Amino acid sequence: MVEAATTFLAQFHDETTPAQTLEGRLDEVRREIEDTGTYVHTTDELTFGARVAWRNAARCIGRLYWNSLRVRDRRTVTEPAEVAAECVAHLRDAGRDGRIRSTLTVFAPDRPGDPGPRIHNEQLIRYAGHRTASGQVRGDGRYADFTDRVVAMGWQRPDPLGRFDVLPLVVSRGDAEPELHEIPADAVLEVPLHHPDHAWFADLRLRWHAVPAISNMPLEVGGITYPAAPFNGWYLGTEIGARNLVDADRYDLLPAIADRLGLDTSSERTLWRDRAMVEMVRAVQHSFDSAGVTMADHHTESQRFLTHVAREENAGRKCPADWSWIVPPVSGGLTPVYHRYYDEPDPATRPAYLTP
Repeated sequence: MVEAATTFLAQFHDETTPAQTLEGRLDEVRREIEDTGTYVHTTDELTFGARVAWRNAARCIGRLYWNSLRVRDRRTVTEPAEVAAECVAHLRDAGRDGRIRSTLTVFAPDRPGDPGPRIHNEQLIRYAGHRTASGQVRGDGRYADFTDRVVAMGWQRPDPLGRFDVLPLVVSRGDAEPELHEIPADAVLEVPLHHPDHAWFADLRLRWHAVPAISNMPLEVGGITYPAAPFNGWYLGTEIGARNLVDADRYDLLPAIADRLGLDTSSERTLWRDRAMVEMVRAVQHSFDSAGVTMADHHTESQRFLTHVAREENAGRKCPADWSWIVPPVSGGLTPVYHRYYDEPDPATRPAYLTP
């Protein structure tokens, strides 16, 4: 841990202007590690570490904004009920009636003999997938297993079953038995979807939530792991319109959209999937814009990402990127991020949000 702390604190002092000298801070940290087996970050160190972890996130196209991440320091919070309450507060604080703000809430870290809390949900807001008697799934197919799990823990499925039923939070203290905590409806900002040209689209009664808060990726800074550190930016239209609502294991809506559009689905060569997907993305983007909810589009965000790459290079830093995640799932070849290579991600890079 001393080595990891030393590396991080040297970076912190190199990129910022703290009042304390690096030598003085390292002396404190070494003594603290020797006495307790760990150390405590200052608020400024934690904030810097969380922001740099975003800067290092090779799968994120929105890293231009890394230095504006708002950090909610909740390191004294350990109990599952309190963690869940702070997650709800995070959603409200980040949502801001549609003016989405990039936010991270960090809870107690792992300490020797005292593990921090865990959030078992992939994101704070996800929709249930209900298995029906016919073998189909009503709702989000990807979360059918997780839905079965929370039902086994005591969650009551809504009656009638919906396609957009918000799952409860599953929180534990370390390896203790997890607890269920409902998310109040007024903390979930959702956007009903409609199309700018096709009135029938509203009849499908589709919607999606506005704050994509990832909650199962531990934050590691200077050798310290914060296992519960939910964070959000804002959605890219293609995430919802070209993945969440159309992937075959999710809502699989392309056949229904193509049918309503009157497309020839008899052959893949008619490109009916492509045409239906573009209209789905148009509907998502139009709906969020009409509702005044922050959302990026893949063309603009691609240009901004290359601005970020140029800034990092000018600062003398590499900007690793996972090409398969950076290039959007719609019209990839029309975006500037498609036509170049990037530095390969290094799994050992820290600070980082760790893949579970």
